[in-house]
Amino acid sequence: MQYWILKTEPATYSWSTFIKEKKTFWNGVRNYQARNNLAKMKVGDLGFFYHSGEERRIMGVAKVTREAHQDNLTEDPRWVMVDMEPVKALKAPVSLSLIKEVPELQHIKLVRQSRLSVSELTKEEFELIQSLGN
Repeated sequence: MQYWILKTEPATYSWSTFIKEKKTFWNGVRNYQARNNLAKMKVGDLGFFYHSGEERRIMGVAKVTREAHQDNLTEDPRWVMVDMEPVKALKAPVSLSLIKEVPELQHIKLVRQSRLSVSELTKEEFELIQSLGN
């Protein structure tokens, strides 16, 4: 199993909308590194749902339910999307500022490459962030 952070602007697609709809697809990614991360995702992988923009905080955990397939916003075969479903909300959202305070998390892409919309985490990093929210 692999672990991820998936970023979205809450005004575009929020955690509350995701919970209400019970499933979504992660489309519209047009960065090659983020696209490559989407292509590596497997069914059952877990990812944090991150509100970017003004909020900058992890809201909850989602699970991959369908691996990379053609992005529905383009006919260009280079771009893919994955399907996701919510697993659980964090008891307390984990802010980027809190993540930056934790020495073990200083090297993650969320901190080092803040504009990358889909990034990978180790199991230990995922569990540590999850513990911050619980």
